[in-house]
Amino acid sequence: MKTAVVGAGPAGLIAAATAAAGSDVTLFERNEKPGKKLYITGKGRCNVTNLCSPREFLEKVVRNPKFLYSAIYTFTPEDTVNLIETNGVKTKTERGNRVFPASDKASDVTKALVSNAMKAGVRFVYEHVVSLSRKDGLFRLITSGAEYFFDKVILACGGVSYPSTGSNGDGFKLAESMGHTVTKLYPALVPVNFCEDVKSLQGLSLKNVKVTVSDGRKSESLFGEMLFTSRGASGPVVLSLSSLINRLDVKHVTFSIDLKPALDYDKLDKRVVSDFTKFKNKQFKNSLDEMLPKSLIPYIIDVSGINPDKPVNSVTKQEREKLVNLLKNLSFTVDSLGSIAEGIVTSGGVSVDEVNPKTMESKLVKGLYFAGEMLDVDALTGGFNIQIALSTGFAAGTSASKSL
Repeated sequence: MKTAVVGAGPAGLIAAATAAAGSDVTLFERNEKPGKKLYITGKGRCNVTNLCSPREFLEKVVRNPKFLYSAIYTFTPEDTVNLIETNGVKTKTERGNRVFPASDKASDVTKALVSNAMKAGVRFVYEHVVSLSRKDGLFRLITSGAEYFFDKVILACGGVSYPSTGSNGDGFKLAESMGHTVTKLYPALVPVNFCEDVKSLQGLSLKNVKVTVSDGRKSESLFGEMLFTSRGASGPVVLSLSSLINRLDVKHVTFSIDLKPALDYDKLDKRVVSDFTKFKNKQFKNSLDEMLPKSLIPYIIDVSGINPDKPVNSVTKQEREKLVNLLKNLSFTVDSLGSIAEGIVTSGGVSVDEVNPKTMESKLVKGLYFAGEMLDVDALTGGFNIQIALSTGFAAGTSASKSL
């Protein structure tokens, strides 16, 4: 039995290695080396999984979590750590259960997955697959260099995010050519751009803040870290929230930051009163140093409308209350989300209604499988998306390894 796997990302690498238990496997990759997108994940460190329970894991899945139930419970985050470490790469777990290679090198994760596939006897062919069809009961696969025939095919070509790594949507065209539905594609895990001018805040990182996005009917909040960009905001919390609003009309979405989530309004007011008492003889612009990052102070003063040169002991109760409200609810109007090309993952993909959730086999074409970002599933940041790729790849490979 011969099986082709198209795409040598994490999903394709594990699918190929797993399928090789009962099949002669050829892995096709259009780039000059496997795992190209893995090299840039986690800022080059590769957050390979998240060591939480499967139940907690599925709560972090934005699209079609029920579809992933079997895959995540079958190949768990613990299985991922075991796989990586068995192939010579030590791991470490950081805040939020995020798992990284101990070396902080994403390339080590790629090497582990490639090693796993090579040990299983997978043949690597660096050619671009341009078409897929059925002929005489076999899959006919045409590449930039040749024509091949296989009994089974696993498509793990990625989405359309970071096209420079090879994820340019070709896999979706192959899926459609076999009769599959590809849902509308959206950017996921992208920066958020504001209508307001925030260039003065560019590069400012805020930790332990609560960020809320709302369209007036529904709101979502996350705690953590964010970063101001020249046009808006990015960072873990913002990227995750972008995936929760990417199907909304973002022009109607507000973005607010609670700079002091550990303090309720009354406690924060008392803190401000305490600081004002301490700095009563100073100008207002010099009274916020112990409360806010230095680069944020001019912006807060400007939005507050309080005269920066006003003596602190002359600030009125109404002005103080406005400041406290601002610290609890620093609001911006969303202009747009980052483009789908700059998304960490693609939201949307092959309709999961047409795929068996236990085996990842097509319900339309026997012997055709899907894995990873090609599927209409995506999750928040924190190692969840790579785990989805590995779990679905494992499911596809396991099923494909079984005889016809």
